[in-house]
Amino acid sequence: MTNYNIQTVTRALDVLEQFVEIDMELGLTDLSSRLKLQKNNVFRLIATLKARNYLEINDLTGKYRLGMKTSLLGMAATRQNDIISQARPILHKLKILCRENCYLSVKKEFHSYYLDGVESDLPVRAAHRIGSSLPLHATAAGKVHLAFLGQEEMNLLIHDMELKRFTPHTITDSETLRSELNKIVQQGYAIEDQEHDIGVMEIAAPVFGGNGAIVGSLCISGPAMRLAGGLLVNDLILLLQSEATQFSDSLGRPRKQPENFATPLQNTKSRRTGRAVIRKPSVALH
Repeated sequence: MTNYNIQTVTRALDVLEQFVEIDMELGLTDLSSRLKLQKNNVFRLIATLKARNYLEINDLTGKYRLGMKTSLLGMAATRQNDIISQARPILHKLKILCRENCYLSVKKEFHSYYLDGVESDLPVRAAHRIGSSLPLHATAAGKVHLAFLGQEEMNLLIHDMELKRFTPHTITDSETLRSELNKIVQQGYAIEDQEHDIGVMEIAAPVFGGNGAIVGSLCISGPAMRLAGGLLVNDLILLLQSEATQFSDSLGRPRKQPENFATPLQNTKSRRTGRAVIRKPSVALH
């Protein structure tokens, strides 16, 4: 792996790592001595990091300290770790109830990134590697992320992303994708039926954070031969939506739902009265 290291990037990271102590401030001479580099080399590194707001200068002392961008990255990492810790028991519960692979996914640029997951114990399964990423348009998790973004951001992503075909079922037309995303917002979940891999299905429901914006999605993935049909409609979707709603509540999601968002309760109406009723998914689905 060392052959892939870029020396300039490594040295820039070395500069940032000198500021690990609270309220640490260092001058050019300090950094040059610590890093055992000539001052002109250190100055170029500092100038670049300062231009990108990873470092800033204290006008009173004339020394450098961590900038706002590092704070934003730190807060993002803290939130991500907090989401993982809160998601883990939910993922385990989902896996016990449905016995399929269960994941927490977040959006990274044009991809759905599988942040954490619990694998099925069934002999035939369809698993994503934790840390892997798949295109937004070809996964249920990705389509959920797209559907619940703001309209402007969603349109920009669709305009810029490559709608690559992976199987005969992949959506490769932007207008068809927009229609699918509108449907997802209305029903509150997404289904991916063999759009990335033949024989594999995935369903996903959105998870909302404290500001009401989508922060990720809960997903169930497995062989199409098991997930399709009545099991999907009568059990898995309701189960997944229920857990995603509880997860959102635990993250402080505002009670007011996003416009046109269908809750699990709204999706379940009595045919005789038309009133919403609560349906509990089966505990043992296999």
